[in-house]
Amino acid sequence: MGSPGRSVLATLLVVVLGGCSPGGSGDDPRSDPPSGRPDRAERSERSERSEPPGAPAPGRTPDPAPDPAPDPAPGTVPPPWLGTRVLPEGPDGYAAARPTPPELRTRRFTLPDTLDPLPGDGFAARTTRVPDAVIARSTWQPACPVARSDLRWLRVAFRGFDGERHTGELLVAADVADDLTTVFARLWRARFPLEELRITRRDELDAPPTGDGNNTGAFVCRPVTGGTSYSEHAYGRAVDVNPFQNPYVRGELVLPELASAYLDRDRRAPGLVRAGGPVVAAFAAVGWQWGGDYRSLKDYQHFSLTGG
Repeated sequence: MGSPGRSVLATLLVVVLGGCSPGGSGDDPRSDPPSGRPDRAERSERSERSEPPGAPAPGRTPDPAPDPAPDPAPGTVPPPWLGTRVLPEGPDGYAAARPTPPELRTRRFTLPDTLDPLPGDGFAARTTRVPDAVIARSTWQPACPVARSDLRWLRVAFRGFDGERHTGELLVAADVADDLTTVFARLWRARFPLEELRITRRDELDAPPTGDGNNTGAFVCRPVTGGTSYSEHAYGRAVDVNPFQNPYVRGELVLPELASAYLDRDRRAPGLVRAGGPVVAAFAAVGWQWGGDYRSLKDYQHFSLTGG
């Protein structure tokens, strides 16, 4: 190959001696520095003119910092351990009564719905024959004292402790479905809150006690508490309302076992069933009796067609 030409040598000399790229702009003191970066003097000048990031425009009052989100009121959010702390069972199959945990002393949260909402924004109810999928997740079996064909699937709107509209479900005897629709319509108008309203599952019958359940429900194929004969629940003719706020009490036995704070029936807390209150009145209007009127024990949650 031949030696480099004149233009190439000239270019190399310019680069070595002048420290700039060909084209002549590097020797002009008025040109911008390479790569568009300001030199020290210009950076200093711009720094004096610029505002710190996020600063308000001149003459504008800075926006106040947003207030931190308030902590939820006690009792409005379910504790993460709800339904998971197993209690030791006694010889009768129940756990001993325990002090109510602070998170549950004023219990007023609503658990998520398990059903699609019924149409509308007021009270609504739907009664149908029990679908296979619903009977499969219930406690019904052929040995139960009521035939499947004599049960109905009742879905109703109800108010939660959050004041919002929710949709729940019950399995009930076919001949009381209309009366219970009337009852829940009255509870809706009275704005009486429920935590959850769903069908008891089969696995819950043999589950170890956690003492903190609060499901409002009807049909459960089981004996009466502490006995061997079938409960009215096993016929779909009984309803338990907010069991935690309205416990079953017989001597030292309290069910649910952590609901001892609610033995004081004069306390002011939402969800309690009271003599002369809207829940007792709603069931009395269709001829149902209340377990809070029992003499040998108190079953504040319990309503039934026959009183059993």
